[in-house]
Amino acid sequence: MMKKQMMAMFLILTLFLLAACSSEGESKGKNEETSANAKETEQESNEKESVDVDKGLMNVEVTLPESMFEGESIENLKAEAEEEGIKKVTQNEDGTITYKMSKSTHKELMNELETNLKDTIQETEKSEDYSSIKEVVHNKDFSVFTMVVNQSDYENSMDGFATMTLGMSGLMYQLFDGAEAEDYSVTIKIEDEETGETFDEVVYPDAMEDTEVE
Repeated sequence: MMKKQMMAMFLILTLFLLAACSSEGESKGKNEETSANAKETEQESNEKESVDVDKGLMNVEVTLPESMFEGESIENLKAEAEEEGIKKVTQNEDGTITYKMSKSTHKELMNELETNLKDTIQETEKSEDYSSIKEVVHNKDFSVFTMVVNQSDYENSMDGFATMTLGMSGLMYQLFDGAEAEDYSVTIKIEDEETGETFDEVVYPDAMEDTEVE
């Protein structure tokens, strides 16, 4: 169950960031009143689609957006959650779903996210689609990645798309670990394998906004 929900969250996070950047781009050039209304609407959308993590003394509550559960009944969610060792599932008035779990269960969830992210890194390193990428290293909370590449091959390829997968995965990990949506970020440094110098840097979610503006 949790694997399915995490994959859904990854897709929702990607679409949400794209939509948020698009809304910001479209709002430029409008009058102040329209801009204020757009920001208010965007803020409400952010709240509905965000992941909220409340870490208590004994338990952790993870609140997920309604859009993750289309076609799912609360009864099925409760049954699946029980199999995963989750104590309680609550459907809130705004449609969001709150999972109440022990700290040990939340740790298992984070371990699973970490394993999936490391698998993604290995696939990136070995993929023939990203032949210029030789190695990907990261810090403990996946907020900083360094892609070691053949600079010439990298700059003459589409291998830069790999940063999006790493960036989105890192953002999702931080969200489920309790980071505030306005504070989280992932920095991806592009390093030349021959010189060891960083010749480019991409920061998510800022990169999504920059792409939309361009």
